[in-house]
Amino acid sequence: MSVIYILITVSIVVAVVFLLAFIKAVKSGQYDDDYTPSVRMLFDDELKKSPSKIIEVEKQKPI
Repeated sequence: MSVIYILITVSIVVAVVFLLAFIKAVKSGQYDDDYTPSVRMLFDDELKKSPSKIIEVEKQKPI
């Protein structure tokens, strides 16, 4: 029975360590997306070619 208490304690400690490592990675910007904004401008013209998008773009332009 004492082995179960040891295993539960060790598993909780390991879970807390992984949680702290995840929080540190998020705060340091590990999961920030730096690639998509640079590629988005390459596909901007394709979005304007579809008829529904052209209407939306024309509505946004001031007269």
